[in-house]
Amino acid sequence: MNKNQERATLILEDGSIFSGYSFGYLGETDGEVVFNTGMVGYPETISDPSYAGQILVTTYPLIGNYGVPPKTSENSLLLHYESDKIQIKALIVSDYSENYSHWNAERSLSDWMEEEKIPGIFGIDTRALTRKLRENGTILGWIIKGDNVTEADLNKKIEDPNKTDLVGSVCTKEVVEYHAGKTKIVLVDCGVKNNIIRAFQGRDISVIRVPYNYDFMNIKADGIMISNGPGDPKMCQATIENTKIALSAGIPTLGVCLGSQIIGLAVGMDTYKLKYGHRSLNQPVNESGTNRSYITSQNHGFAVDAETLPQDWREWFINDNDGSNEGIIHISKPFFGTQFHPEASPGPDDTEFIFDMFVRTLR
Repeated sequence: MNKNQERATLILEDGSIFSGYSFGYLGETDGEVVFNTGMVGYPETISDPSYAGQILVTTYPLIGNYGVPPKTSENSLLLHYESDKIQIKALIVSDYSENYSHWNAERSLSDWMEEEKIPGIFGIDTRALTRKLRENGTILGWIIKGDNVTEADLNKKIEDPNKTDLVGSVCTKEVVEYHAGKTKIVLVDCGVKNNIIRAFQGRDISVIRVPYNYDFMNIKADGIMISNGPGDPKMCQATIENTKIALSAGIPTLGVCLGSQIIGLAVGMDTYKLKYGHRSLNQPVNESGTNRSYITSQNHGFAVDAETLPQDWREWFINDNDGSNEGIIHISKPFFGTQFHPEASPGPDDTEFIFDMFVRTLR
């Protein structure tokens, strides 16, 4: 570590203070403090739009050791990233590696974060911080420069990002088409990960990507896919209303993560905020009515309340750790959603069959 390394401090709304050293951009920010248990894949993770408004803590201690890859495009999408920029508000790690080594590395993680003005802190006890988040739940926090914490710093008031239009800040602002085959779907972009689009292109499905509040029923397509995204699904009222219309018309519909919650709300279910969310590459889920378990990649802070399932719907998957809902499916019509990410980049590909199921309903 450089002897002249600048200090930085994370302050939580309960008054907890964690001081360390700055990397990336030396600046101040605030957000919801959450943790992720992934060991690899930080370029994909921090560019995931579902992290908008959040200060991310990594439980894996060493970050930055393989740098970041070049911004290579393929079919109008960045190949090694889940969006075109860093989506988190800040990154908190135990140990940041200044020296990186990887055949595909173009620059350091710190250089990328500095370019996009994203603060980072290392050298703090992320185990203690993660334990606090597990016991107390997600919590608002803010980052200041230096380690001289004043009374004003401790008493700062910040807005809960989940009460703002996070989806509107990360989704596309115009209709974009990705041509791959005769079969077409409308992709309702609530903060879609690039790899979801790649998953459909690899199955010869053309994708018409629209903003989350777009009246997509005016587009002729074979099916509708509602994407992942950040924040509270109840903030997406226009998407919920459009989804109600699509379901009543019998159009095959798939939702992933936030998209699954939106389908649930559209059919009269309720959603709630999880204590600390599911953010990892190794979440086990069980398929209801079977002995099958799958290892999944997840990133969400809200879930569907399975107690509010309407008639003709059933619980599809259940989280093996906490029993929360991981998927819903109609008993006879082509409507279904999963909390986890079948495209899983980075992460396991155990559940890509869900995309294959959806494609079969389209054809």
